[in-house]
Amino acid sequence: MGRSCASAPSAPVKLEVQGLNKPVEIRRHPAARRMTLRVSRTQRAVIVTLPMQCNLKQAGEFLTSHLEWVRERLTSMPSAQPFAHDGMVAFRGIPHRIVFCGKRRGTPVVEVVSHEELSPELYVSGDFEFAPRRLRDWLISEARKDLEKRVALHAEYLGLKPGKLTVRDQTSRWGSCSSNGNLSFSWRLIMAPPAILDYVAAHEVAHLAEMNHGPRFWALVKETCPTMDDAKNWLDAYGLDLHRYGAQS
Repeated sequence: MGRSCASAPSAPVKLEVQGLNKPVEIRRHPAARRMTLRVSRTQRAVIVTLPMQCNLKQAGEFLTSHLEWVRERLTSMPSAQPFAHDGMVAFRGIPHRIVFCGKRRGTPVVEVVSHEELSPELYVSGDFEFAPRRLRDWLISEARKDLEKRVALHAEYLGLKPGKLTVRDQTSRWGSCSSNGNLSFSWRLIMAPPAILDYVAAHEVAHLAEMNHGPRFWALVKETCPTMDDAKNWLDAYGLDLHRYGAQS
């Protein structure tokens, strides 16, 4: 939603709104012609974008006038799931219980422990205060391993040669392919079922041949990943939910 705005001096980028217990991020963009407001489900924040000439007072009035709209969307968000002892995180599509074990000798940083009747667990070694970061780093490493394998498989099948592969915490897309063939992926794909990560890998590999989303591109994806339609539907339905893991309440 948006509103036109008269010219005004520049203003600070921080904004506090009474009755709103969530961070508000103020962004100025030279191409903006009006104020816009959105609630980011991935960043779990309220974002107001302003033309360069708008001031903080106008932004506050704009946000306050849509406060109920903002609250409704914040309320509809699934609750954040920080990486905490006895918390849960999905790993390759399966919920795992997180166990912070403290310092242990002769054990890996993160150990996957399976049980016959209970949920599998992730044992995280080391100081408790660093355990969330250790778990996140391990998940990123596991994502890279899986993505490297699937990218190599799809590239070989399609006769293509990918460039550098990077893994980041992307919020706007699950993967991307640059004009020079470098591929980038969200580490959060490691929390989805393997077929979903496989589809995103195939999708970006296909961009090495077709830098578009035309019929030839989708034919390539379908050729190397026949289950792409099911994966696309899963991402539409559940993809945003992956961003709540590791997020702060």
